[in-house]
Amino acid sequence: MSKPVRIKAKDRVLPHPPHRIPLLGDLWDLHITDSSQWGMKGAQRYGDIYERNIVGVRVTYVSDPDLLIEINDDRHWSKFLGVPIRNLREIARDGLFTAHNSEPNWAKAHAILAPSFTAQAMRGYHQTMVEVAGQLTSLWQGKPSGSWIDVSADMNNTTLEIIGRCAFGYDFDSFTDSGEHALVSAMLRELRYINRAAYSHPLVEKTVFRNQWKQHHADVQMVHALVDDVVATRKVTGPGGKGDLLDRMLVEADPETGELLDDANVRNQILTFLVAGHETSAGALAFALHYLSLNPKVVEDARREIETVWTDGTPTFEQVSKLRATRRIVDETLRLWPVAPGYFRKANADTMLGGQHPFEKGEWVFVVLLQLHRNALWGSDAEEFNPDRFLPERTRGRHPEIYRPFGVGMRACIGRQFAYHEILIVLATIIKNFDIEPDPDYTLQVRETITLKPEGLRVKLHPRRA
Repeated sequence: MSKPVRIKAKDRVLPHPPHRIPLLGDLWDLHITDSSQWGMKGAQRYGDIYERNIVGVRVTYVSDPDLLIEINDDRHWSKFLGVPIRNLREIARDGLFTAHNSEPNWAKAHAILAPSFTAQAMRGYHQTMVEVAGQLTSLWQGKPSGSWIDVSADMNNTTLEIIGRCAFGYDFDSFTDSGEHALVSAMLRELRYINRAAYSHPLVEKTVFRNQWKQHHADVQMVHALVDDVVATRKVTGPGGKGDLLDRMLVEADPETGELLDDANVRNQILTFLVAGHETSAGALAFALHYLSLNPKVVEDARREIETVWTDGTPTFEQVSKLRATRRIVDETLRLWPVAPGYFRKANADTMLGGQHPFEKGEWVFVVLLQLHRNALWGSDAEEFNPDRFLPERTRGRHPEIYRPFGVGMRACIGRQFAYHEILIVLATIIKNFDIEPDPDYTLQVRETITLKPEGLRVKLHPRRA
């Protein structure tokens, strides 16, 4: 009886950039500040599975939906943090997004928090989301008609207010002239720093980028101290009365172990929601407004539905799910620009991916969502914005792995329902109340700070008559 063939990573031969350099590999082909977009361009050049070798480290990029049937199966592959998410642990430690699979606090926090992100739980957040959307509307209506709007900044403020008030009862005062909140400024600096320094060396950071390195560590200490103070204040005033996420983290025990989350992990979860929650939703809204400014027919179709559904001016909880045209706008936006542009998966055991690519246990791949969402299965117009792709008759029978903006498996985004609900409310409120005029000189540029968002996007908003 013959012995099974030993799977060896060295036997894996994949397409890669030409002209590799001895020892350095494909280092010349590494783009740090736009790594996800460069991963997409690589897939377009080299195929749906290819690799880069960076000083001996093999990085495998996958955007083949058939291969993802295996890779997205938690029985055979699992989440891997990768770079730069691993570096985000300096801020959020073992929060839900940045915890390793083996860390006990992930399972504990997931069990405690999961009920807070069900469809039913959205009822408790709904009115806050409506109120914040109303404050944004009032802010914009107070400006002269045709004023330029800094889209990314205002979407950041909006989603920050929503997560701050819904998650831990904190008002960031974003719709006044008091300036950007210190926590927001620090977190944005941290995200930019982590994204840039992800592939750097600690010695380089402590010398060449010493000032940025020092600022980064000061920012980490500041946001930790601020959130710790929020938690301590809630414990003094008495948790359990507000019914928000912070209350749940302080009073609910893990149903399996009977243990509460410790204060440090509560802080890490709050920072996770602030970083992963508000940044992603803000990016999705900003991209959506960019495309809506260029597609007035899409706006008109959505507006007709909104005005039919929202008969009393503001939406009830039940009415949000009826905004199907707006939902298609969101889905198509996340197809073209999934604001979390990819994810890492590692092999749980030696495996022959697709029957031909050997991966040893623990080896990992990066799933290139930007290219997966532009796969030929979407049609010859995959680069174009067309919400009708998500009409029911066009989604039936769609490949199960062709659309993954919220990740996969047990580590998929826990806040998906929350994100959809807030994005739909804010976007529909804008469509209902404003005509959106694009900047004729603007060409979409995408900035990467772990998440994606439009760079320098501005539009003119014209309030509509009631």
